[in-house]
Amino acid sequence: MKRITIDFFVGMFVIIGILSIAFLSLKVATNNGQSNVYKTYTLHANFANIGSLKSNAPVKVSGFTVGRITDITLDPKNYKAIVIMDINDKYHFSTDASAQILTTGLLGEQYIGIQNGAEEAVLQNDETITMTSSALVLENLIGKFMSNISK
Repeated sequence: MKRITIDFFVGMFVIIGILSIAFLSLKVATNNGQSNVYKTYTLHANFANIGSLKSNAPVKVSGFTVGRITDITLDPKNYKAIVIMDINDKYHFSTDASAQILTTGLLGEQYIGIQNGAEEAVLQNDETITMTSSALVLENLIGKFMSNISK
């Protein structure tokens, strides 16, 4: 009788542990553990190549997260990727700001880095950042390096 009781409590402990890990994993994967409690506005940016950039990736300025990517679509006219970002309303960028796709570390997560410009006028809701730099794709760099070595 004692053995059955001990087995029951050990089983319950294992199930609770597995459910807790699953809940935390889903929470981190869907929202990076942060809730969107701040007021936002939307910015757009067009890129020739987004690499492996994904929705919900961070938008950073000087290493600080100021927003998130909400959607990525393909423009059927010029075949460029349109990245839609929600930016915290506390942060406004000049009309000559630039956006580039960066990577955390050598093989880490990709995100958008924004560098503010010198103009006094700021981008408003649903405007587009015109100066962009596409992602550096590691496979393309390795291919160029290998072709240069073989010459």
